[in-house]
Amino acid sequence: MCGPIGVKFGHTFQDPEYYDIIAHQAILMYQYTKDDKTGLLYHGWDETKKALWADPVTGKSPEFWGRSIGWFPVALVEIFDDFPDNHEKKPELVQILQNTLKSLIPFQDEKTGLWYEVIDKTDDPQNWLETSCTCLFVYALAKAVRKGYLHKIYLKYAWKGFEGVITRLKFDANGGIMIDGVCIGTGIGDYKHYLNRPTSVNDLHGAGAFIMMCAEMNLSEKF
Repeated sequence: MCGPIGVKFGHTFQDPEYYDIIAHQAILMYQYTKDDKTGLLYHGWDETKKALWADPVTGKSPEFWGRSIGWFPVALVEIFDDFPDNHEKKPELVQILQNTLKSLIPFQDEKTGLWYEVIDKTDDPQNWLETSCTCLFVYALAKAVRKGYLHKIYLKYAWKGFEGVITRLKFDANGGIMIDGVCIGTGIGDYKHYLNRPTSVNDLHGAGAFIMMCAEMNLSEKF
């Protein structure tokens, strides 16, 4: 989450060391949280492999939590706004962005266009469709297409997710938007931990992501 701020600081104050630091962090995160089979990112990784949730061999957490994945490609497309095109790590970071976004597509719900709280458990009736991660995925997909980092064919998945979120909106007695289905702040845990997390209406985790999504989709070509 500090990546976009760090890169913007480096750009503003002409300190290229910040480009190196943030690129290194992004690559490490991808390297140590990526699942080789699905391409999805686990919620966390423990170098010591001693955390209660950590796999004793890999150190990875057990589940793919939607919002934790969402912030990663969002951070990357934001980083690229101020990141030098000629930086030696830019091609690798672009490839990571592409891989991460493409890994999400098989898990988008066909009926609603939304993504689940735990991304890969799409057939479990106890799992539920989560709004904030969908907003983040849509934003990242759409901006990556607009900026030329991702083929425009992927814009159809962004529009499907966007329409899914808009369809899900409710309104209060005064006509105000109610963004529901947003998981509250969540630590790392097992599968039941994520399933049992409460949801909130207009939680800032969802409101911020919703605003970003809407602003970006306003710039996107209708597929």
